[in-house]
Amino acid sequence: MDRDAALDRVADIVDLVERSATGDRTPSNGDDPALLPVPVREVWVYGDVALGLDPLDRLDVYVTKDLLMRGDDDREAEFEERLGVAGVGKTVDADWAEAYPEHLRANDNGHAAPERCLAAHLLDDDEPVHLEVCNASFTDNVTQRLRGAMAREAYGEILDPRGVCLWADGRRDDEAMAKLRGGELAFPTLPEALEMLGLDAETAAEAGGVMRERRAEETGRTVRGDVV
Repeated sequence: MDRDAALDRVADIVDLVERSATGDRTPSNGDDPALLPVPVREVWVYGDVALGLDPLDRLDVYVTKDLLMRGDDDREAEFEERLGVAGVGKTVDADWAEAYPEHLRANDNGHAAPERCLAAHLLDDDEPVHLEVCNASFTDNVTQRLRGAMAREAYGEILDPRGVCLWADGRRDDEAMAKLRGGELAFPTLPEALEMLGLDAETAAEAGGVMRERRAEETGRTVRGDVV
């Protein structure tokens, strides 16, 4: 994936998040660009794109979602009957589901899955992009995931801590994007970054290797939802 194209895609995502946060409902091809399935509080990129690699094997994006405060519980039955998905109006926005039924996704239990809905809305099926969606900020989740992964020796679940925040609490960081485009940001190697989080050198090297192997196995659009 060409680096400039990858950063353009990230900029598109930030644009959509910004429109949703500001309520900019300028029509676009009959759709409502201000609608997202859930509110978004942060947008990060991490891993290879943060390191300045070109081209990229995959683009890694992290989104912090907020709770859906403006619920429409009374519309849940309508959507479940019509689209076969429960929880619309509770876990994902009902107006969004009405405007974008083709992007509505459910988990294995048949309930609307915010992370899958966001991935379907923001990304094409075949894009080499991994989307992480969590209710916690990137830095908090890095720590929580590391603890859990170390306890289970599931190194492939560790979240690469080398990230750059491009949107937070209603504001975009154009300076961070400019530095990304210019390859001006300096990060340690993955094992070094893991050592900075408290792993010993041997464990950090082993964990980094497992993380790279798992990542190399992924193709197309992938998504992971997490709750901290």
